[in-house]
Amino acid sequence: MKKEFTCIIVDDEPPAIRLLEKYVGKVGFLKLEKTFNKSLQALSFLENNPVDLVFLDIQMPEITGIQLSKIINKKTHIIFTTAYPEFALESYDVSAIDYLLKPIEFERFYKAVKKLLPKENESVIEKSNEKEYIFFKTDGKNKFAKVFLKDILFVQGLKNYVAIQQNSSEIITYNTLKNLKEMLPKKNFIQIHKSYIVSIKHIDSIENDAIWIQDKQLPIGNTYRKEFFEKINQNEL
Repeated sequence: MKKEFTCIIVDDEPPAIRLLEKYVGKVGFLKLEKTFNKSLQALSFLENNPVDLVFLDIQMPEITGIQLSKIINKKTHIIFTTAYPEFALESYDVSAIDYLLKPIEFERFYKAVKKLLPKENESVIEKSNEKEYIFFKTDGKNKFAKVFLKDILFVQGLKNYVAIQQNSSEIITYNTLKNLKEMLPKKNFIQIHKSYIVSIKHIDSIENDAIWIQDKQLPIGNTYRKEFFEKINQNEL
């Protein structure tokens, strides 16, 4: 395994550069080579000094971060840093390993750079313990419905009840959205609004401040916007 990954920071905001410098200094397997506040200066450096990773702001003078990422060596990993979540989908075109929304917290930063390391092998035991279904109480005191997680499209909170929407049916159960959020696996489901938790794999499209699942349009709430766009840019999707 490679012991050290070289990197540079490209951002036109000095406070952002200082924060990333601080974070890089806390990670033992990262080595900061240089910082730049102009895209063309960074490009000139990279032509003669290849690095493993570039922390790249998207809104930059001269040329944008997206444009720069398409020019530099394809072997160089990119982690975009920006204050604008609407650029998230555009980052797919250049296969960035992650997309960090400002203000960036160290925990989120570390999760992104860990993607440079080889993934730990999942054990057979861990796979066998993954949840496949949940029983939900429905009508009557002793009636429960078996719901396979793979069939859930989204869950809607209705005060003291939740509606679990599947392809061809809907189940109403006495519960709260908060409780269901704890029950559903985080790698497959995400809350996008105070009233909605959705299955990531069933999202058909994202348009402005809404997502589409089949013929249903569901809003993305401001409170959940940052986490949502970070999630859809992670490799686990």
